[in-house]
Amino acid sequence: MKKYYDLVEKNKQLVLDAEKYIWENPEPGYKEFKTNAYMLEQFEKLGYTDIVKAENCTGFYTVLDTGRVGPTVLIMAELDSLINTTHPACDKETGAVHSCGHHAQCAAMLGLAAALKEEGAIDNLCGKIKLCLVPAEEGIEIGYRKGLIQKGIIEFTSGKPEFIARRYFDDIDIAFMLHSTSNKNEKLNFILTRGHNGVIRKRTIVKGKSAHAGGRPHEGINALNAASLIMMAINSLRETFKEEYYARVHSIITKGGDAVNAVPDEVIIESYVRAAEPIAHKMVNDSVNRAISAAAAAIGCTVLIEDMAGSEALNEDANLREVALEVFEEIAGKEGYQYDSEWLASSTDMGDISSLVPAIHMYSTGAVGTSHGIDMFIKDPYKCCVNGAKAELGVLVKLLENNAQRAKDIIAKFKPTFNSVDEYLAHKRSINMEKDTVIMNEDGTITLDYKG
Repeated sequence: MKKYYDLVEKNKQLVLDAEKYIWENPEPGYKEFKTNAYMLEQFEKLGYTDIVKAENCTGFYTVLDTGRVGPTVLIMAELDSLINTTHPACDKETGAVHSCGHHAQCAAMLGLAAALKEEGAIDNLCGKIKLCLVPAEEGIEIGYRKGLIQKGIIEFTSGKPEFIARRYFDDIDIAFMLHSTSNKNEKLNFILTRGHNGVIRKRTIVKGKSAHAGGRPHEGINALNAASLIMMAINSLRETFKEEYYARVHSIITKGGDAVNAVPDEVIIESYVRAAEPIAHKMVNDSVNRAISAAAAAIGCTVLIEDMAGSEALNEDANLREVALEVFEEIAGKEGYQYDSEWLASSTDMGDISSLVPAIHMYSTGAVGTSHGIDMFIKDPYKCCVNGAKAELGVLVKLLENNAQRAKDIIAKFKPTFNSVDEYLAHKRSINMEKDTVIMNEDGTITLDYKG
């Protein structure tokens, strides 16, 4: 395998330059215009001419055909940044910063793409290799994305479900990607986990009645008070969620009122509801919607709840994981990797891919600080990005060499969550809801209609 890893090493400066450029030009989801243009230019310089650009959207993919029959392997990197206005490296105008480390994914992807174009790189492989740059993994700026949905530009708030819906991935058989991470054990270079929660994204618009906050507050209906009660009601549910749900509910208030001397008549809350499997996810979300509706009704407010399908739970494929662990040991030695069997309550839309084909979400270290925090950055880009590209290439080679026997065995043993893309899309669309859930009846009674 060393000859393949040397192909990445040969292109390491390209990787390091990309990590630096994209770190310095962060952009949040569905706005990654500079990053998308940079990656597109680099791919074209490498000789990738058959590139499919996402219509009215950031992101693109290209397919490298070995010329020999075999499965199609999808490898992805995410274009988007977070927004963290207190991070010292954030864009001063937008607050965008790669405290998620997605810029390192893009850099590693370029290392892989460059290696695959080297002479002899794919001579012993069969099948097709789909390299894809995907937008909008981070579930932020929900109001902005809701606007894109209303304009018909996108259907889903996350990039991978959006690309699945656009049928960009209909031909794939197996998939993986790489993500940067930090770890206090400096000997570690690679990590794999058991899986991640799914997420439903929620926007709650609490509607009250404005009045003079000092002179005539009794004539108003305070939406901020209702929002406070909503937060308490949700918190009071936590002990009812079973441990195996891995449930997490967290919210921010993006609008709390317009003027301090006016009773707030509209408050907007954005929330995530996370859980480990679809049935548990629906149960938790229904409970949250009931709490929101009842708490608002107690104050006399109405609410508009907008539920938006986010990500499915990521179930790492155990057989594909074994391939990655072999590669990790080759690159970093026996002490240079670990498998963490803990279930992670965070979410990634790689889960949507894993619900259809065998998939894994690999981690390469080299970052420091807290993921999504104000101190996160890539301290060792070689370890994170160059070695990360080697890991991607190594897994790809092991899957597609020897008539793709490893890939074929993994595909044959896989049991998908959804039996088809159509079934998957029907499930995703069933989550979406936009409904006034508190109905004030003429006879003074209140009806709560909070289920989708």
